[in-house]
Amino acid sequence: MAFLNREEAGGRLAEKLARLRGEDVVVFALPRGGVPVAAPVAAALGAPLDLVLVRKIGAPYQPELAMGAVADGRAPVVVRNEDVIDVLGVSDARFDEACARECAEIERRRALYLGERPRAQAQGRVAVVVDDGVATGATTRAALRAVRAQAPKRLILAVPVASTEALDALAAEADEIVCLEAHDWFRGVGGYYADFRQTEDTEVIALLDRYGSGAARG
Repeated sequence: MAFLNREEAGGRLAEKLARLRGEDVVVFALPRGGVPVAAPVAAALGAPLDLVLVRKIGAPYQPELAMGAVADGRAPVVVRNEDVIDVLGVSDARFDEACARECAEIERRRALYLGERPRAQAQGRVAVVVDDGVATGATTRAALRAVRAQAPKRLILAVPVASTEALDALAAEADEIVCLEAHDWFRGVGGYYADFRQTEDTEVIALLDRYGSGAARG
């Protein structure tokens, strides 16, 4: 396996990003699995940890197949996978209905994870978007666009592992991509971790308590 667990992957990613130490950096994680990867990065860079809330929009009767994604923002950032939508013949109304369900889930998670926490702002700063891996890239694209809308000075995508096809498709969305391992034949993100157990909500909240904006670090 490439990585023992998400924490170990995050530590290795932090080493690759050590050159950013001393810059005005904010780290955004995709919950839930991206948070334990992003926490060591935030700790190493002395940067606040925040979330970019994003949800895959699953196809009808095939929820694991992404026909798009939506990310939280001042206005929701919606990405459509037109090839999937066309092949399945999904109507605009059906897509919008599925999108609305995922927006409701984003609102629930925002209240659960963030509540009244002060939010880290990306404007004029180096923004690093972190996840535990990238398979198709639909949710990652939405996340990057949501953070880009905040006008960061520089936008970096940092992941331990990804498919080369997804990275090629995402190249125009970020100013820089840092990926420890890219694979032409991608077997799914979990296939590169010895321990890929589900990240629990309590872990997300605890890591935000420790590394989030306004948290005492040391």
